[in-house]
Amino acid sequence: MSGHTSADERVEIRDENASRVLAAINPEETVEFLRGLVRIPSVNPEGDVRDAIAYCMEPLEAAGFACRTVGIEETKPNLVAEFGHADGPTLCFNAHVDVVPTGAESAWTHPPFAADLADGRVYGRGAGDDKASVTAQVMAGVALARSGVKLRGRLVVNEVADEETSGVAGAKFIVESGQVRPDFVIVGEQTLNRVCVGEKGTAGVTITTIGRTAHGALPWEGANAIEAMGRIIAVLQDELWPRLEARTHAFFHHSSGSVNMVEGGVKNNVVPDRCSVYVDRRLVPGEDPTETQAEVEEIARRAISGMSGARVEVQPAPEVRPATMSEPNSPLVRAMLGANQYLGLNTDLTGFSMASDGRFFAAAGYPTIIYGPGDPRLAHVPDEWVGVDELLEATRAYALAALALIGEQA
Repeated sequence: MSGHTSADERVEIRDENASRVLAAINPEETVEFLRGLVRIPSVNPEGDVRDAIAYCMEPLEAAGFACRTVGIEETKPNLVAEFGHADGPTLCFNAHVDVVPTGAESAWTHPPFAADLADGRVYGRGAGDDKASVTAQVMAGVALARSGVKLRGRLVVNEVADEETSGVAGAKFIVESGQVRPDFVIVGEQTLNRVCVGEKGTAGVTITTIGRTAHGALPWEGANAIEAMGRIIAVLQDELWPRLEARTHAFFHHSSGSVNMVEGGVKNNVVPDRCSVYVDRRLVPGEDPTETQAEVEEIARRAISGMSGARVEVQPAPEVRPATMSEPNSPLVRAMLGANQYLGLNTDLTGFSMASDGRFFAAAGYPTIIYGPGDPRLAHVPDEWVGVDELLEATRAYALAALALIGEQA
C-alpha cells in the first residue's frame, strides 16, 4: 500500500550545491566499492564484521571524516564516522554490514562471495541486504565531503554489526549507549528506493498444546496434542487471518499472521502429549501488541474447549513491539521525497514490512525513515543481487537528502 505527498510539501533542491555534490559521486568507484564489500564474508552468525567495517572506514577517513569504532564484542565493531559541524542538526545514515548464511552453494548460479557483475547487476550474499545501502551511504558521505559544499550541521555514517540476529551488539548498542544522538535517521534497507515512513511491528507468540500420552494403538486413552493444535490452526486460518486482512493502513501492507514453526511428537507409535507452533504476527500502526497476544489466546482456548484432556498455553516472543511511524510531512520525509523528485524517482510514500534497525532509533524518539536500493524479495535467497542503476540512484538520493537537511540554506 502507498500514500502520496504532493510536490508543494517536498523540500525543493534547486541550488548549485546539488550539482556539485552529484558531480562528486564516481559511478565506477561506487560499484567497485560494493563489489569489494560483498567479497568480504561477514556472515552472521558468527558475525565477524571487522574486515567489513575497516573497509568502510578507509574511504571515509580519506575524505576527512572523523572515524571511530565502538561495540560490546571484539568481532562485532560498529563504525561511527562524523563530518561537519556538531552545533547544527545531525543526520545519521545507518545500515548493516552483516549478512545471513549462504545456504547450499550449489543453489547459486553466481558464487555467493564473488560479487559477479553481470547484466547491470551485482550478485552475491548481502549485495542487496544490506551492502548496497552501506555502499550508497558511504559513497554519498564521501561525495558530500569531496564536493566542498558548506554544511550547517553534521553527517554521521553509522555502519553496524549484528542486524541479522538481534541488533544487540549493533544498532541497539549504538542507541542505548548514546554513541549517536541524531536529529534525523535514514536507515538503509531494500525499499526499491522508495521512502518508507516506518516499519511493521511484531507480536509473535508460541502456542503450546498439552495433552496426555498413550500407546498409538490405544489413542482413546490419551489426548492428542497435535490434533488439538490442528484445531487451533484451522480456526486461526478461518477466523483470524481474514480479520487481519481487513486491518489496513495507507502506507503498509495489511496486518498479518503466519504459522511458521511446528514441533511435536516423540515417536510414530506414541500419542503426543505436547505440540508447539510459532505464530509470526506483523502489526500495522494502531495495533496493540498486548491485545494481539490476547486475541490469539482467546482463539486457541476456544478451539480446543471441547477436547477432553487438552489444554493450551500462549507465550509472547522475546521481542514484542508496535509498528513505527514517522510524520509524513516531517522535514526528514520531505527531504527524502525532494531527493527522489529531483532524480525522477518514485515519490509515493510506503511502509517497510520487515524489521530493521530503525526500530531502535524510533523507539528512542529519533525521527526515522527507511530507504535503500534493492528488492526486499531478493533478501536471503540464492543469487541475491542489486541493480547498478538502483545503487547509483540511492547514492545520489542519500547525498541530496543530506544536502537538504544539513547543508547551508540559500
